[in-house]
Amino acid sequence: MHQFIKISLLLSAFYCHSVYTEEWFETGNFYQIYPRSFMDSNGDGIGDLNGIKSKLEYLHDLGMDGVWLSPIYKSPNADFGYDISDFRDIHELFGSLDDFDKLVQECNRLGLKLILDFVPNHSSDEHDWFKRSESKESGYEDFYIWRDPKIDEISNIPVPPNNWMSTFRYSAWKWSEVRKQMYYHMFHYKQPDLNYRNPKVVQEMKDVLTYWLDRGVAGFRIDAVPSLFEDESLRDEPRSYRTDCDQFDHCSLQNIYTEDQKETYDMVQQWRKHLDEYSAVKNVSKKVIMVESYAKLDYNMLYYGNESAPGAHFPFNFELIKRANINSTAEDYKSIVEEWLTAMPKGNIANWVLGNHDNHRLASRLGEKRGDLLNFLLQTLPGAAITYQGEELVMSDVYLTWNETVDPQACNSNPTIYESRSRDPARTPFPWDNTKNAGFSTANKTWLPVGNNYKTVNVKAQQEAKDSHLKIFKKLTSIRKKEIFKKGDYLSALSNNKQVYSYKRQYQNEMAIVVLNFGISQEIVNLTELFKEIPSQLEVYVTSLDSGIISGSKIETSKVRIPGSHAIILVKSAAGMIKANILMIFVSSLVYFIFRN
Repeated sequence: MHQFIKISLLLSAFYCHSVYTEEWFETGNFYQIYPRSFMDSNGDGIGDLNGIKSKLEYLHDLGMDGVWLSPIYKSPNADFGYDISDFRDIHELFGSLDDFDKLVQECNRLGLKLILDFVPNHSSDEHDWFKRSESKESGYEDFYIWRDPKIDEISNIPVPPNNWMSTFRYSAWKWSEVRKQMYYHMFHYKQPDLNYRNPKVVQEMKDVLTYWLDRGVAGFRIDAVPSLFEDESLRDEPRSYRTDCDQFDHCSLQNIYTEDQKETYDMVQQWRKHLDEYSAVKNVSKKVIMVESYAKLDYNMLYYGNESAPGAHFPFNFELIKRANINSTAEDYKSIVEEWLTAMPKGNIANWVLGNHDNHRLASRLGEKRGDLLNFLLQTLPGAAITYQGEELVMSDVYLTWNETVDPQACNSNPTIYESRSRDPARTPFPWDNTKNAGFSTANKTWLPVGNNYKTVNVKAQQEAKDSHLKIFKKLTSIRKKEIFKKGDYLSALSNNKQVYSYKRQYQNEMAIVVLNFGISQEIVNLTELFKEIPSQLEVYVTSLDSGIISGSKIETSKVRIPGSHAIILVKSAAGMIKANILMIFVSSLVYFIFRN
C-alpha cells in the first residue's frame, strides 16, 4: 500500500511539473536596470553594483525572474557605457569584478537570473584593439572598417568615402591622423564599428561571451544588432525624404546599406549556437539571447532563425514603442499585438516591451492615466515581459534644461531641438523614498537631477499606501506566474465602438479575462457576447488604481462596468487559484521529500 501511494504521488507530481517544463525565459519577467540611476551605495551621485545588490530583495518581491543591466564595462563614457574600452572589466564608477561576483551570488540566492548587455557592434576608440588597428599592427589591420577618403574636386580636401550618416548626426566617417584613413562609426565618433567580416573579431567577441558566462550570467541582451554589417562596396544610401529630418540626420537616408544586411542573421545564429554549446558542455541551464532591433516586422522575425539554425530566443518587440501613442485606440493596440503573434514563426517566444532607457517614459508617451492599464497589457499577454525601472511606479519623464542635458545624442544638436533627441528624461535617478535625492544617493549632486514629484512618487510611499500602482503591479506579476498566463490560450475581441480590448486566457479548467478600456469614458462590456462558455459571474482579481471596483467582488459578465483608461482582470475564483497554487507547491515539495528519502 505504501508503495502504491508513493507511485501515485509521483505520477501526480510529474503531471503538475510537466506544466512548467519550458525554459524560465519563455514566460520570463525581466526588469531592466539603468545602473547609473538605480541605487548609489557610495555617495558619489552615480548608481553602482553594490547599490543594485542592496535592492535585489525589492526586485524579488516585485515578482521578477530576470534582471538585465545596461552596460557596466570599462568605458570613457562618451555614450554612457556603450563605448567600451575593455569588454572583460567593470567600470570603476560601478565597482569591481569582485563586486560583480557578489552581485551574481546574491541573484542566485534570490532565484534571480542576471542578464548583461552585450555590445558587439563597436568598441571605444580607447580600446586596445582600436589603438592597434589604427597603428596597423599585424593581425589588427582590419579589426575595424577603414577606408581611404575621397578628394573633393573643388576644394581638393579629403571627404568621407560615402554619404552614410551617424545616428548621432553628421557623417559616420572620422579621419584618423595616425592611420591617414577614415573609420566608420554608426554611433558616436568615439564608437568605431568592429569588422565582423574578420574571423578574428568574431572569435574575440565569442570569447567575451564565454568570459561572462563563466562568471555566472544567465544570458545577454545584444545591443544594436541590425548595424553589425555594412555594404562592402560602400554604396551611397538613397535619401528618405522624411520631413522630420534635416540633411545631417541619420533618418534623412533610407539606411538600406548600413542596417539589416543578410550576414547579421547568421551572426546571431552563431552566438546562439555558442551559448547552447556552452550550456551543454557545462551541463547548466540554457542561456537566453535577446536582441535589440528596431527593424521592420518581417526583418525582426528573421532573428528567430529556424529549426536547423535557431537564432535569438526573441528579438525585442518594439512595435508598441514605435507605433502606439497617447491617442492610440483599443483597436490600435489589438492590431499591434496580434500582428506580432501572427508574424512570429511557430513555436517561438513572444515578448512585449513598453519602455526602456532610449525612449520617453511609458506614462509620458502613452498617457499617465493609462499607466496601470498598460502594465496590465504587458503582464498578461503570452510570452516574456520586459519592464524598465520605474514603470511599476508609473513614473513620468523629468524635464531637464539644455544646461542639465548630458545625453550626447541631444548635446550634438542645439537648444531649440535638444528635447526631441534627449534620452535623459527617462534616465533620472530611481525614487526609493521621500528623503534627500529620493533615497537614491547621499551626494550633494546626482549625475542627473531627481524628478520634482519624488516626495509622492516613490517606492516607500506606494508600499505604505492602501492602494498604489506598485501594489497593483505586484498583483499582476503574481497572477502571471499561474498556469493560465504561462500556458493559457489567447482569444481576443473588440467591443463598445472599438474602445475596449478584451482577451481570454484559458488553460484546462482555469480561465481569466482581461478587459482594457482605452476610451476616456466608462463602458459597460457584455463579455458573454464576446466569449463563449463563460460563467454568468466572475470574480475581480485586480483592477487599476481608483477604478472604484473592489478586488474579490463578483461581477455579472453580461455587464462589466469599467471606467475610461482603466483595466480589470476577472477570474472564476481568486481564492481557488491561490489554493491551487499552494497545492501545487505542496505536491512538488512532497515529491522532493520522497525522492530524497
